[in-house]
Amino acid sequence: MKDIAGNYYLVPDPDGTAATVYHLGAAGACCGNSVVLIPYGKKPEAKYFPIQTVSCIALNGPAPINNPLVLRARTSKAEYLKKLRGLKEHIQQGNIYEINFCVEFFCEGAEIDPYNTFIHLYQLTKAPYSALLKTGDEFILCGSPELFLKKEGGFVSSKPIKGTIRRGVDAQEDEALKTTLYNSLKERTENVMAVDVARNDLSHFAKKSSVRVNKLYNIETFETVHQMVSTVSCEIKEGTGFEKIINATFPMASMTGAPKIRAMQLIDELEDFERKNYSGAMGIINANEDFKLSVIIRSIFYNQKTKQLSIAVGGAITYLSEPEKEYEECLLKARAMLKALNATIV
Repeated sequence: MKDIAGNYYLVPDPDGTAATVYHLGAAGACCGNSVVLIPYGKKPEAKYFPIQTVSCIALNGPAPINNPLVLRARTSKAEYLKKLRGLKEHIQQGNIYEINFCVEFFCEGAEIDPYNTFIHLYQLTKAPYSALLKTGDEFILCGSPELFLKKEGGFVSSKPIKGTIRRGVDAQEDEALKTTLYNSLKERTENVMAVDVARNDLSHFAKKSSVRVNKLYNIETFETVHQMVSTVSCEIKEGTGFEKIINATFPMASMTGAPKIRAMQLIDELEDFERKNYSGAMGIINANEDFKLSVIIRSIFYNQKTKQLSIAVGGAITYLSEPEKEYEECLLKARAMLKALNATIV
């Protein structure tokens, strides 16, 4: 394991040859120049870790592989399929239109090297919001492709992801799969519902008539999957601070559903695990309260003291969803994390 003392937030540089390490103090009150961690929940309870110093390290060569691990499903496949059929009944009855339903895979007594496992995950995914956060004994090995919120000056943007398909074996199949994803009515339905929720969230602090959908159904390609990504933005009202923005938008549209409150109630009732930091947000806020926060997905959660390890995956469920295919999509999203861990699921 790389010898980095204390709490830290490590972010690979764009070319993947080095990483910036933000050395952090203990969690404290809201302030600029901090790493922010917001666990999933009905109300955002942000933790702020002040950045004390910054250093740079080289990322050299392939990461060593862990000893084999076996992860257990918190929710069996049979139970998952049953719950999705129940959620589709809620949709048919008009209680919800879309919901992001997730499952957890976990291991007790896991022995991993968090740093090397993260490097392996990054080498597999090259995810744009990859980061390794250490706070005490807790590690978040984040391979997220999704931007929750970005604020620059007087503008805020969000890039909800809804719609996933595997990579092809060659360039020709890749293009065919991207076309399939782009034209999929099911995936477009999922995506536009998340976009509508995001538009509504931003409207709470946006200047009049400034909310825009900059891109809709855009297909972005990552190392392991293609994703349908839309972009929503607005110009913010004068005097709008970080906490007001987060209170209006968190938890994010892509990880809840529509309508958001009822979807969250059903998530609490039906998911077999507590999300905690999964589907939360993290990133850096500077002294001017500009910030960039990712959605904590495609991530490994590890406690070095208790040896508890978990991953979680999920997807948007609509009337058009087929439970068997939704489960296959969960496994597709888990694939890179399992490979990084040298793990299998039972």
